[in-house]
Amino acid sequence: MSDIRVKICGLGTAADVAACVDAGAAYVGFVFFPKSPRHLTLGAAMAMAMEVPPGVAKVALTVNATDADLDELVAAVPLDMLQLHGTESPDRVANVRARFGLPVMKAVGVADEGDLPALNDHALAADQLLIDAKPPKDADLPGGNGLTFDWRLIAGRRWPVPWMLAGGLTPENVAEAVRLTGAQQVDVSSGVESAPGVKNAGLISRFCEAATR
Repeated sequence: MSDIRVKICGLGTAADVAACVDAGAAYVGFVFFPKSPRHLTLGAAMAMAMEVPPGVAKVALTVNATDADLDELVAAVPLDMLQLHGTESPDRVANVRARFGLPVMKAVGVADEGDLPALNDHALAADQLLIDAKPPKDADLPGGNGLTFDWRLIAGRRWPVPWMLAGGLTPENVAEAVRLTGAQQVDVSSGVESAPGVKNAGLISRFCEAATR
């Protein structure tokens, strides 16, 4: 087994948590964005977070959240990392890190070479980068759309912080994505679902196996 680390995002039930842990995921992601079919209430997230064993990182995905939103979130849910998945600037990323004392992962959407400089800018402020497929301009969701991007755009590129590949990954394509990009970490949400927001334990297991073989 390789040392590829897997993040399963958008969990909705305690059974999802168990499936991720059983499959060997290194991170589990909880979504706090009302437009998403994976959105959680704070109470539901707190109950699920309590099921996550030590050693598996609990990540909260937020989109352009205010300080008040984040205050409420971190007070209610035991977290290991904040994932900023909106249009947050590097300054905002730095401010969140300083205020909340948690590592911050910044998601950056990529569609073409013009999007790559933003990765360099955010790498100076964030603890980790999540390199995702850039959503269409009319998309309701900033991620979790099942879209890929041209992985060759980031092949051989490196940043001063750890980074994670996301965007349209599935059990069928994740091994090729890792081979082409050199990613050491991968993130999946819709690619392990049987319906929007409904995780499938078999797909979670197959994804983790394919990513780490």
